[in-house]
Amino acid sequence: MHCLNLKVVTNVNALSFPGRLSSVVKDSNLRVNRIVACSVPGGSGSGSGPVQDSSRGSSISRSETYALLKQQLEVAAKSEDYREAARLRDSLKLFEEEEPVLRLRRLLKEAIAHEKFEDAAKIRDELKEISPYSLLKCSSDATTLGIRVQVRSVYIEGRSQPSKGLYFFAYRIRVTNNSDRPVQLLRRHWIITDANGKTESVQGVGVIGEQPVILPKTGFEYSSACPLSTSSGRMEGDFEMKHIDKVGAQTFNVAIAPFSLSTFGDGGDAI
Repeated sequence: MHCLNLKVVTNVNALSFPGRLSSVVKDSNLRVNRIVACSVPGGSGSGSGPVQDSSRGSSISRSETYALLKQQLEVAAKSEDYREAARLRDSLKLFEEEEPVLRLRRLLKEAIAHEKFEDAAKIRDELKEISPYSLLKCSSDATTLGIRVQVRSVYIEGRSQPSKGLYFFAYRIRVTNNSDRPVQLLRRHWIITDANGKTESVQGVGVIGEQPVILPKTGFEYSSACPLSTSSGRMEGDFEMKHIDKVGAQTFNVAIAPFSLSTFGDGGDAI
């Protein structure tokens, strides 16, 4: 796995990506860190998943089309080709209305809002069949032994090349020590799975070249990124940590709950 330094500052007030990936630090309890892009080499990994079936393959193709349309719209707008931008805007709107995953998500949300839970269950099962990761949020939140890990991912259109099968996702991580003991983050472990079921296991020392010490009631935040060869996937993992207020303390693992990498996003709010 290769790392590429990108000069970006994180916003410590919310795990969100408003516009550009840059912002001003306002909380002295959280550190500022650069963004690191982690590249998964094609054809390598700890293993391969099952061959995609036709329904999953069509879902991938649709999300690729969606990503390409969004990128073309951005290019047209930036080049001031407003006639083309208007055409692409209308095409994108029509696509969003007819695309099965986005349509079913809307129907699921409406069914839940109107307490039509039997319909919601059927829609949920249909979503699972055509797009395995469509119900997984682009954010996650888990606490282990008082250490809270929050994650939020976002699709970066400007660094993606859908026509070449390259989809760039950034994610922001906030680690908050809600315990009464200081801890040090020693190692990271990620399990990255693309839409074809191919899995990559990635391990390394610390994060962005550091092994941060996180005091009680403070936090540490950083941003990173991962390109995929498919337009959706998922990530999960853990951090190996230890308490540093006692010599010889054993290490323990802090869970990073699963979250989605998706060109569709999930419409969720920042956390």
